[in-house]
Amino acid sequence: MVACADSLVWEVTKRNNSFLKKRNGKTKRSGKVEFSSEKGNIKSLNQFKYSGIANSRVFDVVCTDDNKAQLIVKTAGKCATNPSKASAKIALNKSDFRKVEKTIKNTTSAVYYRRDLEAAALGKWTKVYQANKRANGTKKGVPPKMGRGTL
Repeated sequence: MVACADSLVWEVTKRNNSFLKKRNGKTKRSGKVEFSSEKGNIKSLNQFKYSGIANSRVFDVVCTDDNKAQLIVKTAGKCATNPSKASAKIALNKSDFRKVEKTIKNTTSAVYYRRDLEAAALGKWTKVYQANKRANGTKKGVPPKMGRGTL
């Protein structure tokens, strides 16, 4: 892959790429929402700020197959031609919620690596943590309400 500016990559890929999911109306005014399913897109929105393709510095919190979590951080640009080495995977397997929160902060914003995405990463960690607890059976889901109301 040829090294080029992040803004140029975004201008080329923002309207049409294989990860783009367009929902609802035809215009922003009618409620059009553009989602993106690419790796590294922490909010799954089709915006330059969150794009995993266009940005050279990206991180994401993902759920693994065995109901654990991982923090994926895109490494330096020197590995851009070798995708297997282009990202570092950090296991978030501590049992305490706050210890993992501290790990995320120390890996990203404490070393000035995309401090603008810290809140999004912590929000996604919250959702992954809750989903993993439900999948492991340690937390029950909320039962749906039936009927018109309580008697």
